[in-house]
Amino acid sequence: MSENTPPRDDTAPVYDFRRPTALAREHSRVLELAFETFARQWGTQLTANVRALSQVECDRLSLLTYDEYAASLPPQTAMVLCQVGETIPKAVIQFPTVAALHWVNAMLGGTRPVEAGDRTFTPMEAALVGKIMEDAIEDLRYSLGNLLSDPVTVDAIQYNSQFAQAAATNELMLVASFSIRIGELEADATLALPAQIILPQLGDANPTMPADEAAGLLTGQVGETPIDVAARFAAAPVKPGTILRLSVGDVLPLPHPEHRPLDITVGDQVVGIAAMGHNGSRLAINVLNSEEPQK
Repeated sequence: MSENTPPRDDTAPVYDFRRPTALAREHSRVLELAFETFARQWGTQLTANVRALSQVECDRLSLLTYDEYAASLPPQTAMVLCQVGETIPKAVIQFPTVAALHWVNAMLGGTRPVEAGDRTFTPMEAALVGKIMEDAIEDLRYSLGNLLSDPVTVDAIQYNSQFAQAAATNELMLVASFSIRIGELEADATLALPAQIILPQLGDANPTMPADEAAGLLTGQVGETPIDVAARFAAAPVKPGTILRLSVGDVLPLPHPEHRPLDITVGDQVVGIAAMGHNGSRLAINVLNSEEPQK
């Protein structure tokens, strides 16, 4: 390794065997495309509302329990809780309160950045933020299409991520993380949807093979996988010293009688025997018999 070569990161991701829940690759791609569409739509809506060029990008998608999601948020932040149909767990749209106050300032015609710390919204500020969220929800429903068929409405705004109880602690949430840029202001936001609302719809959006067909599919795939086959003489036990002293012209006798066929092997497994032959100008083997590998 040269001095300019950066060190390789061999850190392995932590796998929780108590909750081995993951999205299928096909389903993950469907959701990524949907949330990327939502990010573009949301950016357009923010541009119209705050009258400043806005850009929203979807950074990542993950499946977390609500407790894990809440623990990943800042203690003081804006959490817009949304009712989704008749389900008990609520959806959450989260963003910094400071960023929201800048959005409100721009909506009211302000041109200079506001000096505001983390605080709760006034009734007027909450109403304007609610209007932005209603537009974002419309964009979300458009982007997800059939994946989100239930109506979504703004329920409340909470400011403490540890006290906001949008769902049970072990409730699985589909969490999308976003980067928002409005003018020179940058902020991170998240959207958490109850997995029980979205995941059942994914089979219709992009169906996967039933689990009971897994054995047949695996057998078919293994049957089409190329493998290396060799014709092998009987092995000769040799000491390391003999190998190290080998030179050009030395003869290494093999304990393989001339009349004995060669072993057909795949790896170290003997699958048959064959005699030496040729195919045109190339060496070949003539299979004499084959045998089932021992289990």
